[in-house]
Amino acid sequence: MEEKLKLLEQRRAKVLAGGGPKRVEAQHAKGKKTARERIEALLDRGSFIELDAFVEHRSSDLGMAEVEAPGEGVVIGYGTIQGRTVYVFAQDFTVIGGSLGEMHAAKICKAMDMAVKVGCPCIGINDSGGARIQEGVDALSGYGDIFYRNTLSSGVVPQISVIMGPCAGGAVYSPALTDFVFMTEGTANMFITGPQVIKAVTGEDVSAEGLGGAKVHTEVSGVAHFKFKDEDSTLEAVRKLLSYLPQNNIEDAPLFNTGDDPFRADQELAAIIPDSANKPYDVRRVIERVVDTGDFFEVQPDYAKNIVTGFARLAGRSIGIIANQPAVLAGVLDINASDKASRFIRFCDSFNIPLLTLSDTAGYLPGVGQEHGGVIRHGAKLLYAYSEATVPKMTVILRKAYGGAYIAMCSRHLGADQVFAWPSAEIAVMGPDGAANIIFKKEIEEAADPASARKEKIEEYKKNFANPYKAAIRGYVDDVIDPSQTRARLCAALSMLLGKRQTLPARKHGNIPS
Repeated sequence: MEEKLKLLEQRRAKVLAGGGPKRVEAQHAKGKKTARERIEALLDRGSFIELDAFVEHRSSDLGMAEVEAPGEGVVIGYGTIQGRTVYVFAQDFTVIGGSLGEMHAAKICKAMDMAVKVGCPCIGINDSGGARIQEGVDALSGYGDIFYRNTLSSGVVPQISVIMGPCAGGAVYSPALTDFVFMTEGTANMFITGPQVIKAVTGEDVSAEGLGGAKVHTEVSGVAHFKFKDEDSTLEAVRKLLSYLPQNNIEDAPLFNTGDDPFRADQELAAIIPDSANKPYDVRRVIERVVDTGDFFEVQPDYAKNIVTGFARLAGRSIGIIANQPAVLAGVLDINASDKASRFIRFCDSFNIPLLTLSDTAGYLPGVGQEHGGVIRHGAKLLYAYSEATVPKMTVILRKAYGGAYIAMCSRHLGADQVFAWPSAEIAVMGPDGAANIIFKKEIEEAADPASARKEKIEEYKKNFANPYKAAIRGYVDDVIDPSQTRARLCAALSMLLGKRQTLPARKHGNIPS
């Protein structure tokens, strides 16, 4: 037995060494951790249990028979984050560039399958040169197996992708199928065709960073949700995100004792909204004053900034927040904002996270570019997502709520369970200026002083229609509230709604607009 234990120790040491000292040193020189170092930094100290450490490839083509790949270039296993079980896989760039072959993919698939079986999040750390060319169609088959599992796991367990190196070609579709994508600045990049291919085909000269770096995907494409300056802060943010999420679609998110009084009043909330309806303000100031301890974890903060999405807590319970951002494009809805919000709403609904909507928007962004780009079908996603969601839905109309955007921002008509409005709310088909021009056009034109008449009619419209009371009279707004009582009313509403049960019509699945 002693001899066998010695052999076990030797074999394990070889696997733990990865690609060897030189390749590990090269990895560190790029500011990158090894796969196992990343896992240790992500999970609770000492909690990681590795699986399939001794798996080897079985390829013999193109010289692969002589190639050793300790651990098959990927580390998989399970551990805990804040005491809760997670499955994790991390590609090892020190072993054949982290390239994906048949058995590499099989290990990843095992981690994904086990995450679904036990009902826990699955976290993938990507750092790979792509498909292992020597394994041909077996490598492609491996990607397909992963994509299939990404799809089947969607809405069952949270799936998180962490990009900490190259992720190219077909490999990018797995992160795109997961719920959240994190990228580390300077080392992470994602693209389907690389700079060399693009230059050969289109003549465009671009670097890997300029083509698919963290800045590009968090600000321009919207593929990634978060970017952080280094690996430690990236992994710490993954841990924080998971604190807001349940383990699976059957459970609720963990309840935290934040120590913040649910009925805390805030007399300064009302002062955030400017007296002029056309003046901007940062809606995050409202969010931070309403939620527990001012702690707001924003999702996609650098993309479609005219709408804000993220996680927070009310009375210790996780909520998802969607808010128009008057500080950017006056908070209007457009193609990217609709896509961003609708996918976030669907995630929250999948995992039993109540929704809070803060509405202040004048409508949809006008323009030929938006219309030709399909703002109709993209905007319809928002209607679909809110209507489909069965979790508790609360809405606060802070200021403007005009036309179709009033409906789209989780109005009573899309199934909001509780709708509150501040006295500053303006709920109408359109803004006072435009409405006066249409309704009172003839009277204004025939007046002795058209400018004065127009101003008078605008004020008349504001008094009679641009307020929350018409909607409240119809029962579309449950209550017009003092802004200082917003937190108390929301906490009480959430507590009441925790027992909500809603069943949608039986169907295989709906068909969300493309």
